Amino acid sequence: MTRIISTAAIVAALSSPAFAGNVSEPVIEPAPVAPAPAPNLGGDWTGAYIGGQIGQLDVEPEGAPDGDDVAYGVHGGYNYDFGRFVLGGEVDYDATDLDLGGAASVDSVLRGKLKAGYDFGQVLAYVTGGAARADTSLGDETGEFYGLGVSYQVTDQWIVGAELLEHQFDDIGGSGIDADARSASVRASFRF
Repeated sequence: MTRIISTAAIVAALSSPAFAGNVSEPVIEPAPVAPAPAPNLGGDWTGAYIGGQIGQLDVEPEGAPDGDDVAYGVHGGYNYDFGRFVLGGEVDYDATDLDLGGAASVDSVLRGKLKAGYDFGQVLAYVTGGAARADTSLGDETGEFYGLGVSYQVTDQWIVGAELLEHQFDDIGGSGIDADARSASVRASFRF
């Protein structure tokens, strides 16, 4: 009997490692990898900005000679980027010394703008419109304007762009003279 117990103990001792695990290495499955987020092809246009512009102002009054001259000024505003759609507001001021053939002169134009645009990444294309106040030798007059613009982000803070605007002024300074005006300008802005 001692022999049977000894043989059983030896068999049990030799076979126990076989029951402890598998002879092959365990398979380790890799952890699941989250998919990469879709690239944001739009830029970030949200924020306040200030800057300057220079361009050309062309005025065509009824019954008076046309005139054009250089206009230069400053602007400031705020844009909010909704993803691909951008809304903003801006105030700009242009000074000029535009002579209308001795009949009148235009000294400055102040504008309050609303802007709506599409975010193409570093490029923002927009439409704009609002109210403009012209300071002339005939008196001040408020009219409306509309136009197109484009902006390009050179860096996160610096933006360059261009605008084309069409203005309409009726009965300037109570003189009975109406005028259409066009402006084209290049702009540089600092965003903060």
